[in-house]
Amino acid sequence: MTLFRLPQRLVRAGTLLGALALAVTAGVSPAAATSTQDAYRYWGYYQLTEGEWAFAQTGPDGTTPADGAVEGWRFAVAGPSDVRTPRALPAFEEVCGAEEAAAGEKRVAVVIDYGREADAPDGAQPPEPRADCAVVDEAASGADVLATVAETRVEDGLVCGLDGYPATGCGDPVPEVSPEAAAADEPVELTGLVGQTPTDDATEGQTSDDDAAAAADDAAAAEDDEGPGAGLWLGIAAAAAVVALAVAAFRRRRDLADG
Repeated sequence: MTLFRLPQRLVRAGTLLGALALAVTAGVSPAAATSTQDAYRYWGYYQLTEGEWAFAQTGPDGTTPADGAVEGWRFAVAGPSDVRTPRALPAFEEVCGAEEAAAGEKRVAVVIDYGREADAPDGAQPPEPRADCAVVDEAASGADVLATVAETRVEDGLVCGLDGYPATGCGDPVPEVSPEAAAADEPVELTGLVGQTPTDDATEGQTSDDDAAAAADDAAAAEDDEGPGAGLWLGIAAAAAVVALAVAAFRRRRDLADG
């Protein structure tokens, strides 16, 4: 494994060093690491520890996540004073609660945050951040876990793209960081969470109520089209029978009187 070199300013900036270094799958120096620029555009590798994101202590090739672990990837422009972790903090069960692992397997939750438009190269549109659950062999590394839930683009041992984003570039230096890129992160919603099911159920419930109301309206309209119902006809027949009996009684009384 080849040790990679970093600019002295990055070496002094421990957080950025960790993030950039741990995106390297094989410990090979990214081209950007020899630059003298302060900021870079890259994928960082993180792990959720006690409810907070932390820089992974080793690269994904050298990491073996445990069953129940939550791994995070974030694409961002970051300089020595920046910390650009994934912008969502899901619990393991929110991502993997619906999955089961067979004997010899493990479940690892993965958050992929493609970053903000301000982080994107050349005006590219970042996909929506998402979460996924990797069910993998117990011995699977962080790189194996990532490859299970995303299409990876790896160049010279560095993770350069996930799911085709960005399409090009890899750890490129950013000579001037825009105010938008330097702005603080805001929390985001993830797609792919088990917890999104209640929202879907609520929508389905509303749809069912609407369907029931529509069915009732249709039934009423059909009744109007078909004319009076059976109850009305029975009432008319009963009234006619009473009238007929009254007429017959009247005629019998008249015949007796005449006789």
